[in-house]
Amino acid sequence: MSIFQKPTSAYITGRTRVLGILAHPTDHVKAPTGINRIAVARGKDAVMVPLNVSPSDLGRVVTGLRALRSFDGAIVTVPHKQSAISLCDEVSPRAAAVGAINILRRAHDGRLIGDQLDGVGFVEGLGSQGIEVARRSVYLVGAGGAANAIAFALAEAGIARLTLANRTLNKIETLAAKLRNAYPDVKVAIGSADPRGHSLVVNATTLGMKPSDPLPLDATLLTPDVVVAEVVMEPEITALLAAARSAGCRIHLGHHMLDHQLQLMASFLGL
Repeated sequence: MSIFQKPTSAYITGRTRVLGILAHPTDHVKAPTGINRIAVARGKDAVMVPLNVSPSDLGRVVTGLRALRSFDGAIVTVPHKQSAISLCDEVSPRAAAVGAINILRRAHDGRLIGDQLDGVGFVEGLGSQGIEVARRSVYLVGAGGAANAIAFALAEAGIARLTLANRTLNKIETLAAKLRNAYPDVKVAIGSADPRGHSLVVNATTLGMKPSDPLPLDATLLTPDVVVAEVVMEPEITALLAAARSAGCRIHLGHHMLDHQLQLMASFLGL
């Protein structure tokens, strides 16, 4: 049974531990159903709910969560991944390297501990579909929290070359510098909207969530020998994936990343 199906039994009690997903907006979030399914499967009295928090209110909300004694932690997603790291008392080395978190846990004393599991989940999701990343040449669009995490995880997994593309050049220049310092054996370049010359193309932006969004790259240049991967989960087939499929490319859906993060996230949150 899929972890995204509704739990077969879940009851809110006076002892129920509360988990959240910090996002803005929350309409697109998929994690609560999966986490609640895992909580039921593991026999844990806990529930995850969406927390729609605007960027301007994030600091005040997180301060309040510190004092909520029934609160155990939260997944952190768009647009809060980078700004939330400064609100934590402690973060993992990979979160510090990436400069973003996508999950935080509340300790008994109210301290907040952050980690970054986007990249790990993305690479494991590829592997689950038989797509190995070692020695590949990768084209990655994006410079946000997910893109940074995926870039570091791909480098850690042994890719040979990484081309970074983004609408804001200074952000990928900063990311490129961090990657070159941490992984000198990986060739890192700054690219354009042209994905040619790579065997794996990754959209790590939010472009594709809305029907009006432009494509994140020039899809007319895709060739059938390329794997095109998404992080966007809704819609399942984004405009980019539809274009890639029409070009004969193998496509990799966004939900694979979340599928492989959820078990790790549940454990991190104490489930």
